[in-house]
Amino acid sequence: FFDKELSLLRFKIDDDGDDVNMEVLLSRMQSSSDAEFRAKCLKVLNDGLGGSVSRTAALSLSAVSGGWLIENKERKYTTHRSQRNLDNNCPDKVVDSLLDGVREAGIPLCKRFYSLKKGILQKTQGLQKLNWSDRNAPIDIGGVSNDKISWESAVSMVEKGYHKFSPKMSELFKSMVDEKRIDVPATNGKKGGAYCAGVVPGVGPYQLLNFDGTKQDVATLAHESGHGCHDILAYEQGYLQYHPPLTLAETASIFGEMIVFRDLLAQSSSKEEELTLLMSKIDDVVNSVVRQCSFDRFEELVHSAREKGELSADELDEYWMSALREYYGKEGDAGGDSPFDSYEDTSHLWSYVPHFHHVPFYVYSYAFADLVVGTLYNNFLTNKEGFEGRLIDLLAAGGTKDFADALAPFGLDPTSPSFWIDALNAHLGELVNEAEKIAKELGYVE
Repeated sequence: FFDKELSLLRFKIDDDGDDVNMEVLLSRMQSSSDAEFRAKCLKVLNDGLGGSVSRTAALSLSAVSGGWLIENKERKYTTHRSQRNLDNNCPDKVVDSLLDGVREAGIPLCKRFYSLKKGILQKTQGLQKLNWSDRNAPIDIGGVSNDKISWESAVSMVEKGYHKFSPKMSELFKSMVDEKRIDVPATNGKKGGAYCAGVVPGVGPYQLLNFDGTKQDVATLAHESGHGCHDILAYEQGYLQYHPPLTLAETASIFGEMIVFRDLLAQSSSKEEELTLLMSKIDDVVNSVVRQCSFDRFEELVHSAREKGELSADELDEYWMSALREYYGKEGDAGGDSPFDSYEDTSHLWSYVPHFHHVPFYVYSYAFADLVVGTLYNNFLTNKEGFEGRLIDLLAAGGTKDFADALAPFGLDPTSPSFWIDALNAHLGELVNEAEKIAKELGYVE
């Protein structure tokens, strides 16, 4: 019922405009270079999610968390997350270590990034205050090449990028191209986005793309092809065990995308383009790591409170704002240390996140993917000898190894908070350092 109610929602941005669904509203807000328009979109969204919608969402979430609570008690799970951790083949102490590491190192890096973004937007868009509606605002500073990249050039870039860390995976990628396992062009009537379907061993993999020659399209090809390579390597484990746990499922895809991203960055036509690419990449990483862990914190507050009884929409609003301030800081207008001056029109945003209802405590998996790749990429740069063999073994194991065992050959211990702190500094920290350096060179920040 909650899903149906959410799908039926329509929003009116302008009095004389057409009603739009939530996806269109979010897209228009995030793509606009007009701060006032972004703020208006966020208000329309938050107001639309209030009232009966948030009450319905509260009823659904109360039912889900209540069922989760009963299951935990009957099966004697240790923590609220233990049931999900078991599904992810990941020990509790590893997940706890991840969350501790993000709180210690991820939150300060997140604040540094948004302080940098605030400074750039003040110079380029005349921004007065950084509001939550500006979080995903585009960086439009010119100097970006709009030249299209041909399919042949994209294939060459990905093949060469893969070859840097794994000639074997480069061969597998080329075989997918040669065997025409990739549906490439953006055509009318085709499903949007991109994905890779492993199907079953001996049949897959197949990719669907909507390739239009942008740099993002090249990165997407590298990402989805990583999934394809992972599938092919793991097929030897058989139908029941070839699919990796969620904590490792994005390893090959994001690793390949990172290598190709670095190549695209090196080919930038100007410092402005380099900064634009970096800021967009950091946006993605912060959203995958810090934001998803803030979602996990919200769930922790919700499930803890559910032990005392039913949950109201007002209570959930409070837990949402509490988690927001824990991870992004107390708003600047209230004397806090957050780069965001205001969290106005954010109180009901919890009510449109479907994961809370369908897969409790799933969200931390997104943080795993980015940070594991950050660690492996740093491992690749500092210890290239034998790296390919270790990576191939990890991918070929499919779902037969848990997270800690899979990383042991790399000399990595994910049960230690220092593992995640090092991963954050090597991955997100290095990206922020590069962006700050270029922004200073261009005069956007001091």
